Amino acid sequence: MSAGIKVFAPASVGNVGVGFDCLGFALDAPGDEIVARLVDRPGVRINAIYGAQGKLPLEVERNTAGLAALRTYEHIGRLDQGIEMDIHKKMPFGSGLGSSAASAVAGAMAVNELMRRPLEKRALLPFAMAGEELASGSYHADNVAPSLIGGAVLVRDNATLDVHRLPLVRGLRAVVIYPQVEIMTKDARGILSDTIPLKKHVEQSSNLGGLIVGMFRGDMELIGRSLRDVIIEPQRAQLIPHFHAVKAAALTEGALGCSISGSGPSIFALCANTLIAENVGIAMERIYKDAKIRTKLYHSAINQEGAVRY
Repeated sequence: MSAGIKVFAPASVGNVGVGFDCLGFALDAPGDEIVARLVDRPGVRINAIYGAQGKLPLEVERNTAGLAALRTYEHIGRLDQGIEMDIHKKMPFGSGLGSSAASAVAGAMAVNELMRRPLEKRALLPFAMAGEELASGSYHADNVAPSLIGGAVLVRDNATLDVHRLPLVRGLRAVVIYPQVEIMTKDARGILSDTIPLKKHVEQSSNLGGLIVGMFRGDMELIGRSLRDVIIEPQRAQLIPHFHAVKAAALTEGALGCSISGSGPSIFALCANTLIAENVGIAMERIYKDAKIRTKLYHSAINQEGAVRY
């Protein structure tokens, strides 16, 4: 048995309001960790899971990280050696922060690192996606891709995993607040309408384009004008306690924009600098404190590294 390695995969903000299933960015924290070791017995096994309160299975093919690890292991093809993993679940379930995506990314990367990195990072994306699909029931890379490769990512096509990094906007800060209520992705997708009025489609498409142009230009004002979700947010806001009050508080304190992180209940705000981000975070927290709802608050730049080996 080898000494093993540790891999960290970060949380992410999916959708970014206007980019449903096609836009996401990585955070510095929180994230999931996997400790993995080479063993003599062939195959992939999960030895232990910590921090999941017994909610996750040890069976590899039923576990998000396990399935991603298994698919990577099978692809690399060095089946004479086995892999044993300890999963350290450090992210809440149903938080809208890409918890399942981080686990899947960590599983795939751990195998690749143990096998002395035969695959480039991007090549791990299909295997991590297998784990994400198991958890969410859908095949979308807006959380998996940024958690793996870092940065803000546009997924041009989910089926072919045609993903592209967007430029770093210097000074841009994210504030994410997680009110401790659970919303599962499958449930949040179930309330969405199958039809979109043409006017709303045009408005949303224009906002998505404006946000991307703003990222390329480093134009904070354009980013702010564009970060307005007119399709998904109005449908999902009902699931999140005090969403509209939290959003109003963030905008009052100078946030460029504010919307739902993934399927919620986490809410993110983008800010032009650290000072504004601190004030926005305080204002968002105050709403939930007055409502006696427990929260966790995260401040982060857009994480440019993605998953890393310690």
